[in-house]
Amino acid sequence: MDKIMIANLPTKIEKVHFFSKDFDKTVFIKRDDQTGMATSGNKLRKLEYLLNDAQKKKCDYLITNGGIQSNHARATAVMAAKYKMNSLLILKEGEKGKTEGNLFFNKLVGSKIKMLDEQQYQNLPSIIKDLKEELIDSGHNPYVIPMGGSNGMGALGYLDAYYEILNQEEQLGIEFDTIVVTNGSGGTYAGLFYGNKESKRNKTIIGMSVLNQREQAARDIVHVLEDINQYRDSHFRFSAEEINIIDCYIGLGYGKSQMDELKFIEKFAQEEGIILDPVYTGKSMYGLYHELKNGNLQESQNILFIHTGGIFGWTDEKMNMLFDSM
Repeated sequence: MDKIMIANLPTKIEKVHFFSKDFDKTVFIKRDDQTGMATSGNKLRKLEYLLNDAQKKKCDYLITNGGIQSNHARATAVMAAKYKMNSLLILKEGEKGKTEGNLFFNKLVGSKIKMLDEQQYQNLPSIIKDLKEELIDSGHNPYVIPMGGSNGMGALGYLDAYYEILNQEEQLGIEFDTIVVTNGSGGTYAGLFYGNKESKRNKTIIGMSVLNQREQAARDIVHVLEDINQYRDSHFRFSAEEINIIDCYIGLGYGKSQMDELKFIEKFAQEEGIILDPVYTGKSMYGLYHELKNGNLQESQNILFIHTGGIFGWTDEKMNMLFDSM
């Protein structure tokens, strides 16, 4: 399937020395935080397919949704501006609605923003439907992108990433037995999982959930996996039991931080010179560290962690929480 070539690919793979002093494991990191375009991380790979589809259908408006500090919403807004399209972001209120982080960049590139409270967000499908119809009545041709770009088409970006990793394994002379990635809406995990099954490589694909408990996360991923089938010659059947989600590092909930998580991110940054964010990659790397510390992942030796970006998750609230404690 065709896509627009936006991202700086392939993203490099580096060895992480942070783990070597504590564990007899080798951990690498794939720098998808460096895909480019306002540091859009993993979202850019998905948008390459989705934006191409929107342009083929001659759409002039992108509609998507997420939390107030959604990386996907920000990436969508930036891409819309780049390709001379309008964007409408439907965001769930949080963190007192300060114009900072991703929300600031959404406004900077001219995106229209519709804020919903917790109760209103429960009616999201009908709200999106009504807003889309309003735009059509106004003479626009809108294109709706699901949260996180997580449908079968968007997930093709991480199916591509899986095969990119296989090529890099040959170049580096390394074989990763385990791939660890943050799991939110499920599209990134689904693309990697599909590629693993399609290529018959039998790697362990682990999703560190930052949003939903394992059962819900697995159901969401299976839905995306089944949607990918329509774009591939392979037509696999999937079950939730196949999906490897670790859900014990969600902590206080999506976008909410605890001091030990923030201190871990600080220590990792000082030792590795790599910045993680408190919403996605920080919790996931924290989870990987503690899984190893607790003696889990015994069969994993060469582990690849995918850095999916998210630096703008460092809002004033989280920065003050970390440094005001000192």
